Amino acid sequence: MMATVIHPRLPPRRGGVGGTWWSKAFLRAVEELAFSAPELKRGRRHARAGDVGAITVGDGSFVAAVFDGDDAFTVTGSVPLLGSDDQSVLVELVAAEAGRIAALMSGELPHSLVEAMEEAGVELLPYGGELGTTCTCESWLDPCPHALAVLTQVAWLTQRDPFVLLQLRGLARDELLARLHALDEHAGAGPGGAVVDDLAIAEEAALRAARELAQLPDRPAEQE
Repeated sequence: MMATVIHPRLPPRRGGVGGTWWSKAFLRAVEELAFSAPELKRGRRHARAGDVGAITVGDGSFVAAVFDGDDAFTVTGSVPLLGSDDQSVLVELVAAEAGRIAALMSGELPHSLVEAMEEAGVELLPYGGELGTTCTCESWLDPCPHALAVLTQVAWLTQRDPFVLLQLRGLARDELLARLHALDEHAGAGPGGAVVDDLAIAEEAALRAARELAQLPDRPAEQE
Protein backbone atom coordinates (compact mmCIF):
# COMPACT_ATOMS: atom_id res chain seq x y z
CA MET A 1 0.00 0.00 0.00
CA MET A 2 1.31 3.43 -0.95
CA ALA A 3 2.23 5.57 2.03
CA THR A 4 0.77 9.07 2.21
CA VAL A 5 1.50 11.94 4.56
CA ILE A 6 -0.88 14.86 5.12
CA HIS A 7 0.92 18.15 5.75
CA PRO A 8 -1.26 20.72 7.56
CA ARG A 9 -2.24 23.95 5.88
CA LEU A 10 0.56 26.53 6.02
CA PRO A 11 -0.24 29.96 7.46
CA PRO A 12 0.19 33.15 5.43
CA ARG A 13 3.74 34.47 5.24
CA ARG A 14 5.52 37.60 4.11
CA GLY A 15 8.93 38.40 2.72
CA GLY A 16 11.23 37.53 -0.11
CA VAL A 17 13.08 34.41 -1.12
CA GLY A 18 14.71 32.27 1.54
CA GLY A 19 15.14 28.62 2.33
CA THR A 20 17.64 25.82 1.97
CA TRP A 21 19.72 25.07 -1.09
CA TRP A 22 17.49 22.13 -2.05
CA SER A 23 14.18 24.01 -1.59
CA LYS A 24 15.61 26.80 -3.76
CA ALA A 25 16.49 24.20 -6.38
CA PHE A 26 12.90 22.93 -6.26
CA LEU A 27 11.61 26.49 -6.61
CA ARG A 28 13.84 26.98 -9.66
CA ALA A 29 12.19 23.93 -11.20
CA VAL A 30 8.80 25.53 -10.54
CA GLU A 31 10.02 28.70 -12.26
CA GLU A 32 11.13 26.63 -15.27
CA LEU A 33 7.67 25.08 -15.48
CA ALA A 34 5.70 28.34 -15.26
CA PHE A 35 4.07 29.59 -18.47
CA SER A 36 4.96 33.23 -17.75
CA ALA A 37 6.20 35.55 -15.02
CA PRO A 38 2.70 36.98 -14.28
CA GLU A 39 1.27 33.47 -13.76
CA LEU A 40 4.19 32.57 -11.49
CA LYS A 41 3.62 35.75 -9.51
CA ARG A 42 -0.07 34.89 -9.08
CA GLY A 43 0.85 31.41 -7.91
CA ARG A 44 3.32 32.75 -5.38
CA ARG A 45 0.73 35.23 -4.14
CA HIS A 46 -1.73 32.37 -3.49
CA ALA A 47 1.00 30.41 -1.72
CA ARG A 48 2.05 33.31 0.52
CA ALA A 49 -1.56 34.22 1.31
CA GLY A 50 -2.19 30.76 2.75
CA ASP A 51 -4.76 29.92 0.08
CA VAL A 52 -3.47 26.34 -0.25
CA GLY A 53 -5.11 23.74 1.98
CA ALA A 54 -3.47 20.69 3.53
CA ILE A 55 -1.15 18.93 1.09
CA THR A 56 -1.25 15.16 0.85
CA VAL A 57 2.03 13.72 -0.39
CA GLY A 58 2.31 10.17 -1.64
CA ASP A 59 4.91 8.19 -3.55
CA GLY A 60 5.39 10.34 -6.64
CA SER A 61 2.24 12.39 -6.12
CA PHE A 62 0.65 15.26 -4.24
CA VAL A 63 -2.82 16.79 -4.00
CA ALA A 64 -4.25 19.91 -2.37
CA ALA A 65 -7.15 22.33 -2.57
CA VAL A 66 -6.58 25.98 -3.47
CA PHE A 67 -9.06 28.64 -2.37
CA ASP A 68 -9.49 31.51 -4.83
CA GLY A 69 -12.12 34.00 -3.72
CA ASP A 70 -15.40 32.13 -3.33
CA ASP A 71 -14.14 29.16 -5.33
CA ALA A 72 -12.05 26.15 -4.43
CA PHE A 73 -10.10 24.04 -6.88
CA THR A 74 -8.26 20.74 -6.56
CA VAL A 75 -4.69 20.45 -7.79
CA THR A 76 -3.06 17.08 -8.30
CA GLY A 77 0.58 16.67 -9.22
CA SER A 78 3.24 14.11 -9.93
CA VAL A 79 7.00 13.64 -9.82
CA PRO A 80 8.64 10.65 -11.57
CA LEU A 81 9.56 7.85 -9.20
CA LEU A 82 13.09 6.57 -9.05
CA GLY A 83 13.43 3.12 -10.56
CA SER A 84 14.19 0.17 -8.29
CA ASP A 85 17.89 0.22 -9.16
CA ASP A 86 18.13 3.96 -8.54
CA GLN A 87 16.35 3.56 -5.20
CA SER A 88 18.91 0.94 -4.22
CA VAL A 89 21.69 3.36 -5.14
CA LEU A 90 20.10 6.02 -2.93
CA VAL A 91 19.85 3.65 0.04
CA GLU A 92 23.44 2.50 -0.38
CA LEU A 93 24.75 6.06 -0.65
CA VAL A 94 22.85 7.16 2.46
CA ALA A 95 24.46 4.27 4.34
CA ALA A 96 27.89 4.81 2.80
CA GLU A 97 28.87 7.87 4.83
CA ALA A 98 28.44 8.36 8.55
CA GLY A 99 26.21 11.27 9.44
CA ARG A 100 23.97 11.23 6.36
CA ILE A 101 21.15 9.46 8.16
CA ALA A 102 21.43 11.82 11.12
CA ALA A 103 21.37 14.81 8.78
CA LEU A 104 18.18 13.62 7.06
CA MET A 105 16.50 12.89 10.38
CA SER A 106 17.34 16.39 11.62
CA GLY A 107 15.94 18.06 8.50
CA GLU A 108 19.09 18.45 6.40
CA LEU A 109 19.77 17.14 2.91
CA PRO A 110 23.55 16.56 2.60
CA HIS A 111 24.95 18.16 -0.53
CA SER A 112 27.50 15.35 -0.70
CA LEU A 113 24.68 12.81 -0.95
CA VAL A 114 23.04 14.56 -3.90
CA GLU A 115 26.43 14.95 -5.62
CA ALA A 116 27.21 11.27 -5.10
CA MET A 117 23.84 10.33 -6.57
CA GLU A 118 24.47 12.53 -9.62
CA GLU A 119 27.86 10.89 -10.11
CA ALA A 120 26.03 7.54 -10.06
CA GLY A 121 23.58 8.83 -12.70
CA VAL A 122 20.64 9.33 -10.32
CA GLU A 123 18.87 12.70 -10.14
CA LEU A 124 17.10 13.40 -6.85
CA LEU A 125 16.10 17.03 -7.37
CA PRO A 126 13.48 17.39 -10.11
CA TYR A 127 13.72 19.77 -13.06
CA GLY A 128 10.78 21.70 -14.45
CA GLY A 129 9.83 19.20 -17.13
CA GLU A 130 9.44 16.44 -14.53
CA LEU A 131 6.74 18.26 -12.55
CA GLY A 132 3.25 17.35 -13.71
CA THR A 133 0.04 19.05 -12.54
CA THR A 134 -3.67 19.20 -13.24
CA CYS A 135 -6.28 21.57 -11.79
CA THR A 136 -10.06 21.58 -11.74
CA CYS A 137 -10.20 25.26 -12.71
CA GLU A 138 -11.04 26.29 -16.27
CA SER A 139 -7.68 27.88 -17.08
CA TRP A 140 -6.08 26.72 -20.32
CA LEU A 141 -2.65 27.22 -18.81
CA ASP A 142 -0.67 24.21 -17.63
CA PRO A 143 0.35 24.77 -14.95
CA CYS A 144 -2.22 27.32 -13.86
CA PRO A 145 -1.56 29.73 -10.95
CA HIS A 146 -3.33 27.34 -8.54
CA ALA A 147 -0.95 24.54 -9.48
CA LEU A 148 2.03 26.88 -9.18
CA ALA A 149 0.83 27.82 -5.68
CA VAL A 150 0.76 24.17 -4.61
CA LEU A 151 4.16 23.49 -6.18
CA THR A 152 5.59 26.48 -4.33
CA GLN A 153 4.30 25.16 -1.03
CA VAL A 154 5.61 21.66 -1.80
CA ALA A 155 9.05 23.28 -2.17
CA TRP A 156 8.53 24.90 1.26
CA LEU A 157 7.68 21.48 2.68
CA THR A 158 10.94 20.03 1.37
CA GLN A 159 12.75 22.86 3.14
CA ARG A 160 11.30 21.77 6.47
CA ASP A 161 11.62 18.06 5.79
CA PRO A 162 13.79 16.57 3.01
CA PHE A 163 11.90 13.30 3.38
CA VAL A 164 9.10 15.01 1.43
CA LEU A 165 11.46 15.09 -1.54
CA LEU A 166 12.49 11.48 -1.00
CA GLN A 167 8.84 10.38 -0.82
CA LEU A 168 8.07 12.19 -4.06
CA ARG A 169 10.82 10.06 -5.58
CA GLY A 170 9.32 6.89 -4.10
CA LEU A 171 11.17 6.37 -0.81
CA ALA A 172 9.09 7.45 2.18
CA ARG A 173 10.78 7.84 5.55
CA ASP A 174 9.71 4.45 6.97
CA GLU A 175 10.62 2.66 3.74
CA LEU A 176 14.09 4.20 3.67
CA LEU A 177 14.75 3.36 7.32
CA ALA A 178 13.54 -0.22 6.86
CA ARG A 179 15.81 -0.68 3.84
CA LEU A 180 18.77 0.76 5.74
CA HIS A 181 18.20 -1.74 8.54
CA ALA A 182 17.92 -4.56 5.99
CA LEU A 183 21.08 -3.43 4.22
CA ASP A 184 23.01 -3.43 7.47
CA GLU A 185 21.86 -6.93 8.40
CA HIS A 186 22.53 -8.25 4.89
CA ALA A 187 26.09 -6.96 5.12
CA GLY A 188 26.55 -9.10 8.22
CA ALA A 189 26.84 -6.24 10.67
CA GLY A 190 23.92 -7.51 12.71
CA PRO A 191 21.66 -5.51 14.98
CA GLY A 192 24.60 -3.58 16.40
CA GLY A 193 26.08 -2.64 13.04
CA ALA A 194 27.24 0.78 11.93
CA VAL A 195 24.08 1.69 10.02
CA VAL A 196 21.81 0.72 12.90
CA ASP A 197 24.01 2.63 15.35
CA ASP A 198 23.84 5.67 13.08
CA LEU A 199 20.06 5.33 12.90
CA ALA A 200 19.78 5.15 16.68
CA ILE A 201 21.91 8.28 17.08
CA ALA A 202 19.91 10.08 14.40
CA GLU A 203 16.55 9.17 15.91
CA GLU A 204 17.71 10.24 19.38
CA ALA A 205 18.97 13.57 17.97
CA ALA A 206 15.68 14.14 16.13
CA LEU A 207 13.65 13.49 19.29
CA ARG A 208 15.90 15.80 21.30
CA ALA A 209 15.52 18.57 18.73
CA ALA A 210 11.74 18.14 18.73
CA ARG A 211 11.63 18.44 22.51
CA GLU A 212 13.78 21.58 22.43
CA LEU A 213 11.64 23.18 19.73
CA ALA A 214 8.49 22.44 21.71
CA GLN A 215 9.89 24.46 24.62
CA LEU A 216 10.63 27.53 22.51
CA PRO A 217 8.12 30.41 22.35
CA ASP A 218 6.06 30.74 19.20
CA ARG A 219 7.94 32.49 16.39
CA PRO A 220 6.71 34.06 13.13
CA ALA A 221 6.68 31.75 10.14
CA GLU A 222 9.89 31.61 8.09
CA GLN A 223 9.98 33.96 5.18
CA GLU A 224 10.10 32.83 1.58
